[in-house]
Amino acid sequence: MELNREWKAKDRKEFIKYIESFQNKDKQEWAKRIINTNLSLLALPTNQVKDFSKEILKGNYLSFLDLEIDKYYETIAIQGMIICKIKDFSLMKKYLDKYVLKIDNWAHCDSLSLKVKNKETEYWQLINEYIKSPLPFVRRVGLRILFNFIDYDEYVEKIFSVLNRFYLEKEYYVNMIVAWLFCEMFIKRRKETLKFLKSHQLNKFSINKGISKCRDSYRVSQADKDMLIEYRIR
Repeated sequence: MELNREWKAKDRKEFIKYIESFQNKDKQEWAKRIINTNLSLLALPTNQVKDFSKEILKGNYLSFLDLEIDKYYETIAIQGMIICKIKDFSLMKKYLDKYVLKIDNWAHCDSLSLKVKNKETEYWQLINEYIKSPLPFVRRVGLRILFNFIDYDEYVEKIFSVLNRFYLEKEYYVNMIVAWLFCEMFIKRRKETLKFLKSHQLNKFSINKGISKCRDSYRVSQADKDMLIEYRIR
């Protein structure tokens, strides 16, 4: 099937039939458990899903997004990969706002690769909008975008302030990305994160999991791994 095209409503069935031809029935149940999704899936390799999105991006990809082909985990993942390539922020946000409402799993969050350079103010506003959502995976997307700000000196303290807002968080997949973000901050912003550790408001799960992630990382020295133990909450 030619994916570099202008997409019409009649193309929906053809595309679904086409992508179904690649399904791996032997791995479907395994993939479903790993991703922990209620969505139907085809168990396609991630690289193959990326290849589909790259071909669609060569054509009128907005017309593809407008079809909202949500039948499978993979068809939604393709939408996310395409949305990340939209350069106009307002247009990107229009489609991302729809996309995040479809998410019921960590992978659809973490596969997003948004570029914040030269659009820091707009993305920071988006983060603050998403982290207030009642939907856990929308909050996770907001936190996922936050990783892009770690290298910006002027946002370091703001990131810590955002992390502290999740001390009452109950959702496992939100707490997990808080822990992941803490780990990345320790690796890339060690000095500031050590200071944050002395007065943080992270909940027990997040700080302990974050420390575990640091201790599992090859990017953290053995001395730091040993030192971090004292910051665990018993």
